[in-house]
Amino acid sequence: MVPLLAGASALAMPSFLEGFGLPVLEAQAVGTPVVCADRGGLPEAAGDAALFASPEDPAALADALRRVLTDPVLAARLSARGRERARAFTWEASFEKVAAAWRDAAEGA
Repeated sequence: MVPLLAGASALAMPSFLEGFGLPVLEAQAVGTPVVCADRGGLPEAAGDAALFASPEDPAALADALRRVLTDPVLAARLSARGRERARAFTWEASFEKVAAAWRDAAEGA
């Protein structure tokens, strides 16, 4: 998967329902610009390192992809921001958040 993402000009993820958006972070980690839906967990995962559009608006999605594919400055900015964003999501940080949630739940029980 990594070679495919790394070789892509962009990742389009027009999902109607997404729990978190791991493919977005995987693309960002290798510097692939992201265009994704503006719902579910995608905005949280992508942060300010992606272009967003409604999955119900094909014209807006097409426009966002056109912008990424034809504007090298925008693509480079999204690539750099994406790499930075992906670095914030580590297994260690995820473990700490889950462990804290379990501790909070145990203390509240």
